[in-house]
Amino acid sequence: MATVLIGTVRASGAGRQGGQQIEASMLSATFRIHGWMRASLNATGFLVVSTVCLGQPPSQLTIAPTAEAAAAKPQPAASSDPMPPASRPEGCPAGEDEKPFWAKNPPVTLFPRLGNFVIAPTGPGYYSAWDNLLGYERENPPKFPYGPISVCPFPFFDADFRYLDDTNNTQHGWLDFTKRIHLGDDWLLSVGGEERFRYMNEVDSRLNKAGADNNYDLMRTRVYTDLWYKDVFRVYAEFLSANISNQNLPPAPIDQVRPTMLNLFFDLKVFELDDNPIYIRGGRQELLYGSERLISPLDWANTQRTFQGVKGFWHTDQLDIDAFWVQPVILNLADYHDGGDGKQNFEGLWTTYRPEKGQVVDLYYLNLDNTNKVAKGEYGDVDGFNVSTFGTRYAGDSHNFLWDGEGMFQFGSWANQVTAAGAATVGGGYHRADVPMDPTFWVYFDWAQGDPHPGVGSVHRTFNQLFPFGHYYFGGIDLVGRQNIDDLNFHFYFWPTKWMVAGVQYHILHLDSPKDSLYNSAGAPILGTTLAGPAKAVNGEATSVGEELTFYTNFHLSAHQDIWVQYCKLYAGDFLTENGRGSPSLCAVQYSFRW
Repeated sequence: MATVLIGTVRASGAGRQGGQQIEASMLSATFRIHGWMRASLNATGFLVVSTVCLGQPPSQLTIAPTAEAAAAKPQPAASSDPMPPASRPEGCPAGEDEKPFWAKNPPVTLFPRLGNFVIAPTGPGYYSAWDNLLGYERENPPKFPYGPISVCPFPFFDADFRYLDDTNNTQHGWLDFTKRIHLGDDWLLSVGGEERFRYMNEVDSRLNKAGADNNYDLMRTRVYTDLWYKDVFRVYAEFLSANISNQNLPPAPIDQVRPTMLNLFFDLKVFELDDNPIYIRGGRQELLYGSERLISPLDWANTQRTFQGVKGFWHTDQLDIDAFWVQPVILNLADYHDGGDGKQNFEGLWTTYRPEKGQVVDLYYLNLDNTNKVAKGEYGDVDGFNVSTFGTRYAGDSHNFLWDGEGMFQFGSWANQVTAAGAATVGGGYHRADVPMDPTFWVYFDWAQGDPHPGVGSVHRTFNQLFPFGHYYFGGIDLVGRQNIDDLNFHFYFWPTKWMVAGVQYHILHLDSPKDSLYNSAGAPILGTTLAGPAKAVNGEATSVGEELTFYTNFHLSAHQDIWVQYCKLYAGDFLTENGRGSPSLCAVQYSFRW
């Protein structure tokens, strides 16, 4: 399947300044979704881009230079959209030997590496389709505050635009005026956001027995305001509106929400320890940690995921320590005033240590207490649950070799049973930057325990995946979660150009226990022997869920625009076929504009 956007570019005079005017005209672009996503840009001209329908969710991408590449030579910022350099803001004097205050502050949290991370190319080249079209070759990669892919697994409030206050900065864009606006000497204001459009085509959607398909369009708007007083106090507010249209099946909970606040919090610096600030954050806030196997904002979802509560954090160059107490926010269509679920309390202590550049060690404790009657225990008893999780992770790269290992153990209560369950991931990879297209290859095995006798005995043994980036792992159809599953998976990523990344994934999926259920990416049981109605499975011994093949590609059009294309196919195994299920597939095309 191929998609081609065809157009012309008319730049009078030239090159980069003409391109700047063309890019700026895209701010007033009009987008229309009809049948599948078409982006029509009413501008002086528009890009010529060819796309091939490869695909898996962008989540499968964490792009970071290797430790060796980062250490080998500095990465001076290249110009993004050439414009006259901005003058240094008033009130930010620079010493001869150090950067000005605002070029280093406020502090920004480093983005953690997800699993099966991809190593991005470096060196001279075109880092966007826009650069390629204008013939603007850069010496090194530009800054990517939002990341160079359409799906962003990280919150906007940690996007790093501090380079704009560096007196030596040479990277400038036509929307720089919306960031780091200096209000006198002590106040700093930024605004930004995103418009995102996605076309979805699901065959045998949601593994329904009737084999119904679902074609639909998703639209999302995010707008944020970020205000700092020095590095002492911050107020961050982010608006969210998510909609669905043209669907064949009822919308899923993550497809739409009334206009609401995704984030609304304050940060307060309480004191400094070892010359690094300690902050308290209170209010509504997205959370993400480590590989996002357990805690994630879930960017693939149209509605995102957010929490309400308080956390404290102390971050240094080598060590991060976070402690939090929050409640998950229930986004819905019935109430404009979405709030936290008062019957769920989620606490955690998360530490991250970086022993060397490119390497990370996580050690954490999490506790989720849910008094909603959602747990079914022995003799059919239905009640709440409490689950504690101890876990650790070690991931990194060195001399072209990549590794990622994570282990998790859970204990607690499940209705009238006690919980004892585990999960583990181990992966090894290899990356070559000295061959064409910078290939990266990974082999992984993921295990999440299932219960051999659900509802029987005093011990509940199904692992609880908590609040994960479900779409990123176990293929992109979202029919498999990190519960009662064994997954041997292979990944191959490559860069046809420096502004285009493609990937192929192959997952061999088996139930850990045939008596337990198959759980989807949200952790909900969708087919099992203990379920009722159409979801009830035959009481057999088959464990093969099937083999899932996923293709994806991302086209980084410009500093603000990306197109993501993904195709997934699950070839049904014995467990699905003996229960009358087919081989579902998914195709997604997504356009995003971030500003």
